[in-house]
Amino acid sequence: MHKVLTLNQISPKGLSRLPISDYELAGEFSAPDAILLRSHKLQIEEIAPSVKAIARAGAGTNNIPLALCTERGIPVFNSPGANANAVKELVIAGLALGSRGILEGISYVNTLGHMTDAAEMAKLLEKEKKQFKGNELAGRTLGVVGLGAIGSMIANAALSLGMEVIGYDPALSVDAAWRLPSSVKKMDNLNSLFARADFITLHLPVFESTRGLVNTDLLACCKPGCCLLNFAREEIVDVSAVIRALDNGSLRKFITDFPVPALIGRADVVLMPHIGASTDEAEENCAIMVADQLNDFLRSGNIKNSVNFPNLQLDPSGQCRLAIANHNVPKILGSVLGLLADADINVVDMLNKSRDEIAYNLIDLGSVVDSDLLTKLRALDGVINVRLIQW
Repeated sequence: MHKVLTLNQISPKGLSRLPISDYELAGEFSAPDAILLRSHKLQIEEIAPSVKAIARAGAGTNNIPLALCTERGIPVFNSPGANANAVKELVIAGLALGSRGILEGISYVNTLGHMTDAAEMAKLLEKEKKQFKGNELAGRTLGVVGLGAIGSMIANAALSLGMEVIGYDPALSVDAAWRLPSSVKKMDNLNSLFARADFITLHLPVFESTRGLVNTDLLACCKPGCCLLNFAREEIVDVSAVIRALDNGSLRKFITDFPVPALIGRADVVLMPHIGASTDEAEENCAIMVADQLNDFLRSGNIKNSVNFPNLQLDPSGQCRLAIANHNVPKILGSVLGLLADADINVVDMLNKSRDEIAYNLIDLGSVVDSDLLTKLRALDGVINVRLIQW
């Protein structure tokens, strides 16, 4: 029976993927096998020595201490693309809010509660509506920074609205490239994209290379009248630089899902309360995806969509399986196979992959491993952890 600690409200559709015959789910465990969460800021002391995996029902994992997890051989799973449609739809709404006086018009109408004559109100609105006039999105240029699951969906949606779309993503994957229509023009650098776009939408993860990426120098390249949208991560935008750009006219409007006090009350800023993935469908999709990944890992050792371990899938064979995490240095796998050979245990199938400083091995064996051999394997220099999986 696997014990899974849930630290947020997780969609029941996701939890149902962990059958009660094999899993016990609760908000408190002294020695859980895994942790399932959403936005909970996971503290180091909350990760018990028994934890074998952590699953985040969402794309970002900046609420999880990744370096510690990697050091302890704990794969961290996420759900890339599961909430992409929800974010895409909110970005399209943001584009509309950035091009038309929608919010201003709504606010104005709500000041007319004192009026009782419908004809008089209609006459007044006809006179005043010109102050809320905007522009159509069709024919405008959208710059998409980051062309992954969300960015590519937004690019396609913008094209269907009649916009010209330009994009920038130095780490564009083959799969992402296939999703993009040929009409999306790839830009060589961010400066060129910022100089050409009427609207710029950001869809990047937080790395050291992307933290504060949108800064004073980059914003100085903006086309006059540009509108910037950030529905990705707060940390990739230097808010003080955005305020200066709004004040000096480099930016016309800033629309973001990450409010901070310095932006409250500005007429040239639209703030949303981090609701990009706040739909029933997105929460269900994220929960289902990570629950399936967690189930596959705990039952077979397979890894899919881990942010700190290599993806590795091996169909079960033999009598049992060893799942071994080790430092990515030479000769460790040879030492493991040597111990198995000394114990006269046949390797039926195996797969080994590495990612940065970590390596991961799935080794299917023709006979069951005893506790003495497991102790020897765990004692090997460079081995982080060893898990025996029996069918």
